[in-house]
Amino acid sequence: MREKRSQRTVVARIVGASPVRLWGLSSDERLRRQLDELGVRTVGPEKLESSGAETVVLVRGDYLFDSRVLQALVGRPGTALRALDSAEAPVVAVHVPLPEVRRVLPYLEGELRGAPEGLDLESPATLVPSRHIGSLRKAELPVVVRISEEKKELLERHLFEGAYKGITDLITKWVWPRPARWVTGLCVRWGISPDAVTWTSLALVLLATGLFLQGSYGPGLLVAWFMTFLDTVDGKLARVTVRSSRFGHFLDHGIDVLHPPVWYVAWGLGLPATEPRVAGFWLEDLLAVIVVAYVAGRLCEGAFSTVLAPFEIFSWRPVDSYFRLVMARRNPNLLLLTGAALMNRPDLGVLAVAVWTSVSAVFLAARLVWAGFCRWTSGPLVSWLENVDPAAESIPCYARPFVRRAELAAS
Repeated sequence: MREKRSQRTVVARIVGASPVRLWGLSSDERLRRQLDELGVRTVGPEKLESSGAETVVLVRGDYLFDSRVLQALVGRPGTALRALDSAEAPVVAVHVPLPEVRRVLPYLEGELRGAPEGLDLESPATLVPSRHIGSLRKAELPVVVRISEEKKELLERHLFEGAYKGITDLITKWVWPRPARWVTGLCVRWGISPDAVTWTSLALVLLATGLFLQGSYGPGLLVAWFMTFLDTVDGKLARVTVRSSRFGHFLDHGIDVLHPPVWYVAWGLGLPATEPRVAGFWLEDLLAVIVVAYVAGRLCEGAFSTVLAPFEIFSWRPVDSYFRLVMARRNPNLLLLTGAALMNRPDLGVLAVAVWTSVSAVFLAARLVWAGFCRWTSGPLVSWLENVDPAAESIPCYARPFVRRAELAAS
């Protein structure tokens, strides 16, 4: 039985580097940030002996590592990693006891071919057998690939697309990616941090709320849609630059959870300025329905991932993943409000959001009950994405929107 990581001291050393910068980061700086997120300190060769480490993770700095691979390697002392599952593939990382560093170092520096004896030899696919990335709700192969100038554009696209959630709403999934990648690149060039983008999003949330309260729905919608776009950019910027902060994550998540019902209520309270023709005395009831149904839906999501499974409800079955595309979250509801404003019937927007939010809450509640029954009768729940192989020649058409084929797997 392997020793638990908490019972030993692990440090890392980066061997070599690449001159190619990806999303503004040098290869060694990217690795340092990735390892730091895993709680592993990176030290130079001159400080290795005095680091007090029991084991050392050695990684080649001229390779791009999937964070899942690094995480698995940190927890597996006595392991050597090849970039591919091939006898000809070079060793790109090892995790060994400190006294073993000198013996294995020549294999990473290219002085010796093959792999060090006495270590478990793994590839990214064998080290990380699960394809499902719970935090990003998608299936994707873990890859380790050499960084080169010829592959720079491909690698940057790989990093950006890898930062995207597979299961999300239809606007975020199919409308925002292209412009978001361009704006993310601008933020990198101009030195704009993810936290700065998040704070701008918060300012836009407040501005849109004020405009909705005044019944200025056209300007309010423009501001609201721009905010949703920046909400996509900040997360992608944080991931491609490995520059997320705990406070920034808390702020971003807090904004995402709290502001949608605030917008819907503000929209409703702004209706008297537009002479509503439907809401009338039902307005307070409709707004109450929206808030209650929104909270109920969120509670169902939380109950599923807290009590029933170690993943989100939208990753359980394909029907849940597809429903997430259109369910009553901010962007689909903004589409309803935008349609109502274009019809010059903002009052119908409140009605539409109330109905769709209620339908979504009922759907989530029904799925939660069914999941509980399945867990009770059949054992632990498993995400359907666990059974999808991104490397397969043919991926079922229903799975393709939520699976990313790895262009770099064989690079």
